[in-house]
Amino acid sequence: MEKVKIKIEKEKERLDKALSSLMTDRTRAFIQKLIKDGRVSVDGNVVTKSGFMARAGQNIEVTFPELKKIEAKAEKIDLDILHEDDDIIIINKPPFMVVHPSSTGGHTSGTLVNAILHHCGDTLSGISGELRPGIVHRLDKNTSGVLVVAKTDLAHQSLMQQFKDRKIRKKYITLVKGAVSPEKAVINSPVGRSFRDRKKMAITSDGAGRDAVTEYSLNEFYQDSLSDYSLLDIDLKTGRTHQIRVHMNAIKHPVIGDITYGNKKLNAHFLEKYGLKRQFLHAAELEITHPKTGKKVKFEAKMPKDLLSVLDALVL
Repeated sequence: MEKVKIKIEKEKERLDKALSSLMTDRTRAFIQKLIKDGRVSVDGNVVTKSGFMARAGQNIEVTFPELKKIEAKAEKIDLDILHEDDDIIIINKPPFMVVHPSSTGGHTSGTLVNAILHHCGDTLSGISGELRPGIVHRLDKNTSGVLVVAKTDLAHQSLMQQFKDRKIRKKYITLVKGAVSPEKAVINSPVGRSFRDRKKMAITSDGAGRDAVTEYSLNEFYQDSLSDYSLLDIDLKTGRTHQIRVHMNAIKHPVIGDITYGNKKLNAHFLEKYGLKRQFLHAAELEITHPKTGKKVKFEAKMPKDLLSVLDALVL
């Protein structure tokens, strides 16, 4: 079992809050369960109350439970393959599909990785580990669209470097609440883990977040009896977790159907009237430099039927 030792620096703070600020990759709920289960000790004494007031200079030891080991197994799942060669495979990921298995997220099968293992066998890059073979980047479960997978280690390294250097162009399409103004703008605000809810991301101003840049331009205005809407083309300059959803919510134009950051009333309206069961967000284009040829290549994924049907029902 993994053990982590931490020294409290603040004068006085709740134990769960102190640990949350120091262990930013863990949710507050996860930390509170560790405390409740007797896995946290303060100066050698086990503490089981999250509200225990920790003081400066105290030594905390956290013992993490052993994670259940899972394996990514090949599963026969249909894939919408936009392109494939010896180095890369381009997938049009459907909504509701998780990209890779997780020992903590409850997804052990039915993922994109399970599908591509069946399709590609052992020809995938292993750089990202056995649970993420070939995975260079991700899309949220409820986001559809184009995604690249590396079939060789050299292709993987090349694509990772391109993402790092921001040389990969990613275009998304989203429907948001309200009429945006201006019709074209750049949102440049850092995104990090929310201090209020560790399961969410938020714009941060204390240096804890990572730089995040989103450029949007208006594609079309829509409306119905409840509100006005803007269909936007998004040029994603960086790729932070939930970046588009966080940025659009921050400027008061939340993504339609987004249950985490969106408008509950509008989400219910779109579910009941238009049958929209997820966020209106689609990765439409991906432009990369091919790892082997060195040439620029662009791949496009058409908007899926569930999103098209919403637009067809709205009024221009």
